[in-house]
Amino acid sequence: MTEARSRLLATASRLFYAEGLHSVGIDRVVSEASVTRATLYRHFPSKDDLVVAYLGEADRAIRARTEATRAEGLPADDVVRAVAASIADDIRSATFRGCAFLNAAAEYPDPAHPVHRAVVEHREWFQRTAAELLGRTGEPAPEAAARHFVMLRDGAMAAGCLSDPAPICETFLLGVEELLERGGSPAGPRTSPGPGTSPGLRTPAGPRSEKASRRTP
Repeated sequence: MTEARSRLLATASRLFYAEGLHSVGIDRVVSEASVTRATLYRHFPSKDDLVVAYLGEADRAIRARTEATRAEGLPADDVVRAVAASIADDIRSATFRGCAFLNAAAEYPDPAHPVHRAVVEHREWFQRTAAELLGRTGEPAPEAAARHFVMLRDGAMAAGCLSDPAPICETFLLGVEELLERGGSPAGPRTSPGPGTSPGLRTPAGPRSEKASRRTP
């Protein structure tokens, strides 16, 4: 990847996620990336190509994080907990603006559009991965459990950018724990990983501090 392409993609990714896909134009990306329009179109023939590349980068980052978690050698149930904890960490982030893929699907509802297809491909991968991970815990119906996990994740992602994320993350992680218990996976103490807690490690929960509520834009 050339330096110009990398800068364009990083700039577009930041703007698209923070402000929306339709609201950010090519001129804005070109200006903030300090490149010419000719340079942009040499790397991305259309804005749709740039949006698909942005989603591709987000997809690769999530896949890499998931694979890194799987490589840690944790017990099967703790791998699921670690994946859930990483989702909760994203929701707690000060720059969190919801799920990039759900946001994109809302702006590109046509199932035949390349952007919408990129969203579907990512979500199909995520649900397959969730089913595989849950199956390894002894869950007798991993596909159904994966759909449950994804719905919990989607709800937390949607609500997490509208108000105080602390109770949302707590509810999400509790839902994942109950999903694991229902499937017969060994359950540890019901605690919500706090900031600085390593994914997959369960520590006793201390008094929760209040986090300032976020206001809906």
